[in-house]
Amino acid sequence: MAKFTLKQIAAQSGLSLATIDRALHQRGNVHARTEHRIQQAIADLELMHKAGLARGRTIYFDVIMHTPDRFQPLIREALSSQIASFAAFKLQLRFHLGANLTTEGINALLNKNALHSHGVILKAACAEALYPTLEALLKQRVPVVTMMSDLPGSARLRYIGMDNFDAGKVAAFLMSKWLRVTRSHILAVTGSHDFIGERERIDGFQRAIAQFAPQHQVSVVAGGYGIDDRMHQSVTRFLQQHPDADAVYTVGGGNPGILRAFAGEKRTLNAFIGHDLDRENCALLHQGKIDALIEHNLQLDALHAFRTLLAFHGFLPASEPPAPYSRINIITRYNMTA
Repeated sequence: MAKFTLKQIAAQSGLSLATIDRALHQRGNVHARTEHRIQQAIADLELMHKAGLARGRTIYFDVIMHTPDRFQPLIREALSSQIASFAAFKLQLRFHLGANLTTEGINALLNKNALHSHGVILKAACAEALYPTLEALLKQRVPVVTMMSDLPGSARLRYIGMDNFDAGKVAAFLMSKWLRVTRSHILAVTGSHDFIGERERIDGFQRAIAQFAPQHQVSVVAGGYGIDDRMHQSVTRFLQQHPDADAVYTVGGGNPGILRAFAGEKRTLNAFIGHDLDRENCALLHQGKIDALIEHNLQLDALHAFRTLLAFHGFLPASEPPAPYSRINIITRYNMTA
């Protein structure tokens, strides 16, 4: 394990040197949340050290994302894995990830941390309160890119991720081919309508089902925020009122909770399509509980994010305009990576 100075840990965690010293040398009481931030900062530093950071100018990027716990390791690994691709710089990533991040909390992070950053990679619910903050950051030469879910019309440099509307259409095409019943009632599950990306996936799915298989009914359930227990509760309530629901398209997380709801109501699933190739979904795919996952290359997204932010500052030469969207991939248990 690499050794890091108190100054490095303080910079990574955003805490003061005195707090780091007190916590690491056990001088007085330290709140559990503070202790967790320190340990996570050390883990992040270790992960980036292993990535073989080259010597050179230190560039700080803040990664601020409202995302479920199960997706956070995938984000950390994807972004950290691409640091070595920019060997001329010493890229430092500061992660601020949370399943319960509010708009107010994200605004606070942007106003406090991002002011001392070379750029921000952001995933947040679409809220008007964020727009003035992004505009102010851009005026202060702190660029922002959005990933996975966009903030259209804001001062962000660009959106990085797949075309979520088309991703929903892909899921609808698969669903229309796999459902072998005369008429099906499909449950389209989203964590929240506040995320543009999830909203676009649902919209694409609904429109495409109406085109490919209009005999099927689609109902939308929202509000679980990708958290298992909340998803279980919201889906259970829906199933108790709709005994004919027999298929699921879920655009976010909380899939174990959704499956538990169907099992608890003794309901059969004729098809289950989800998103993201995280460890939890890989296990469900391998067990045959999920039929297919829609995903895209997060590592490539990370590469595009770093390149965009570095180019903004003139650290890299301007390149050809990037492809507008990431490629959409279909993963089944037969072509998933080991």
